[in-house]
Amino acid sequence: MKKIHCTWVTILLVAVGLVISNCDNKKETTSTSPSKPMTASDKKAIVKKWEATPSGIKYNHWKTSTAGKKVFASTAKIRKSINEYTNLEAVVTSLSLPPGSMLGFGLMIRIHDEDYILAFGPEKSVSNSNTANEFTYLHRLKVNDKIMIRSHFVSHAPKYSYPIIAGNCVELNGKTIYKRIVRKGGC
Repeated sequence: MKKIHCTWVTILLVAVGLVISNCDNKKETTSTSPSKPMTASDKKAIVKKWEATPSGIKYNHWKTSTAGKKVFASTAKIRKSINEYTNLEAVVTSLSLPPGSMLGFGLMIRIHDEDYILAFGPEKSVSNSNTANEFTYLHRLKVNDKIMIRSHFVSHAPKYSYPIIAGNCVELNGKTIYKRIVRKGGC
């Protein structure tokens, strides 16, 4: 478990390093020429370079393993709905995430006989008692509740045996009980 966790942390560190080095390069070149968006071949070269690192090799090994193939097959079943941002009918199977999860607040759900993690991100502590927690209605869900979800994004990680769906909108009995707040000012 710790090896998988360390692998995931290493992957993130490599990605951050690439972003930082890319930002440094942009700062140096912006004084002489306007910055150009990365081309597809530039992006492929960065990915190829990362795949040659130990983290990239481990990730590719996981991707071709039985567990990785299962996660990607589950992702493929919902890809169309994710791309088109259409409703997915789901059943809540657990009110908590797998042990050791570091995704913040989330639920386990089942869609078309496949299990998924429905992640919402970190819960912020409420300092003002007049301010309602955005997850209030999600905390009221019960196992076997049928919900409708919409999402723009599904991801996967070697640490988890399930695809991770980013919860954008959740409905229960035709009523919206959660809608992701769009953050202003970028990331």
